[in-house]
Amino acid sequence: MEGAYKYLLALFLAALITKEASATRFPVGGSQGWDESTDFKSWTSGQTFKVGDELVFKYNSGLHSVVELGNESAYKNCDIGTAVNSMNGGKDVVKLTKPGTRYFACGTMGHCGQGMKVKIKTVAADASSTSGSSPSSSTSSTSTSTSTASAFQPISSLIAMTASAGFLFAVDRLMNA
Repeated sequence: MEGAYKYLLALFLAALITKEASATRFPVGGSQGWDESTDFKSWTSGQTFKVGDELVFKYNSGLHSVVELGNESAYKNCDIGTAVNSMNGGKDVVKLTKPGTRYFACGTMGHCGQGMKVKIKTVAADASSTSGSSPSSSTSSTSTSTSTASAFQPISSLIAMTASAGFLFAVDRLMNA
């Protein structure tokens, strides 16, 4: 019975690791980052943003900032005065916590009007298309900006789960030998 308990514990830990391994960090704007020269509509068109993913805004904090706008009207009109959140750290991380649409713009006067804004549609973690409409919020200023390739996520999750289960199984065998 004790072996079964440890096996279930291993599966639980593997599930936790799998959830974290499947999240993707998206450097907003790709290699160009958060600046006026980036075409954010083109950048988002090739992405699927899922719950648990993170957006990383990298920019020169002396020139730019990030404001989150509360609705599409504020986004379209670049109404940065109605921002629901503001960041200026230069390496700001926004966690996508639930399905819906979120709107971001540069808080520097005139930059939003020049196209420095991005609309992010977040889908459920198990979905593959973009949809939804309610905003979510979770932001921080942290400094990691690596991106996990979506194609390798299922493989890395399987490897992590197998390694965790195998390790705990081996420990169980050694302790009960």
